[in-house]
Amino acid sequence: MTKIYDELMKYQKLGLSAVIVTVVDVKGTSPVEVGKKMVVSELNDALGTVGGGALEYYAREHCKEIIETRESKLEKYLLDEGKIIPDAKTLPMVCGGNVTLFYEYIGYSNYIYIFGGGHVGQALMNILKTLNYHVTMIDERKEVYEVFKGANQKFHMKFSDFIDQESIKKGSYVVVCTPSHKHDYNVINKIIAKKLEPEYIGMLCSPKKLEEYIKLTKETFGVDINLSNFYSPIGLDLGGGSPEEIAIAITAEMMAVSNGKKHHQHMRETENNDQYHYWKN
Repeated sequence: MTKIYDELMKYQKLGLSAVIVTVVDVKGTSPVEVGKKMVVSELNDALGTVGGGALEYYAREHCKEIIETRESKLEKYLLDEGKIIPDAKTLPMVCGGNVTLFYEYIGYSNYIYIFGGGHVGQALMNILKTLNYHVTMIDERKEVYEVFKGANQKFHMKFSDFIDQESIKKGSYVVVCTPSHKHDYNVINKIIAKKLEPEYIGMLCSPKKLEEYIKLTKETFGVDINLSNFYSPIGLDLGGGSPEEIAIAITAEMMAVSNGKKHHQHMRETENNDQYHYWKN
């Protein structure tokens, strides 16, 4: 049992999500007893057992869905092919009993990537570290990288190279606040070109720079490009212009997107003006 939790700690240090699968109920004949556990990482590594055979195979496959949705779940299985009982999934086994498994998601609520660890990046990190988020900071400036504090992981490398070498998780949140709009554009366009799927991309910039970026991006990727996950200028419209106030606005916007909240006033250029066509495609 200790080995399972040691493995879980290893996954957490690496920033990997995992699922602990526990046998919580057994009725009739089965290949496993109550209390048996298995831990499965997002890489599909596994340690422990919940009985082997079709039951364990299905459990490991189901862990992929749990990691995707980040929601724990209780499921009941009938180990008797060809038969049906209420509220249970029948598996191709002949034991005859039924087993209930609890899938417990262990991981972070969201994965955040901050490109640029300057004043806004550090202020944002100071807020995010109080939440259940895994935060990665990327900066090519050695002097910024060395003093940046609080990230689960930080990388000293060229901004766009990170996308090529490390990539980003599907459904993650990306904040682009590098010291140069050229770097900003390179990061975002690299994400688009590689067809990655973050839930949110926010860029710190002025409306004028945004207009320039949209023009160049449509020239590169076509006028029908879908930028529905792109938020710029970044943050909710809370007022204030200090790094700390901007960081609060960015965090609030990411939370609103993550929780599916509507009707907030975003700084994002959207339906309130003639630039709405940037995102409606």
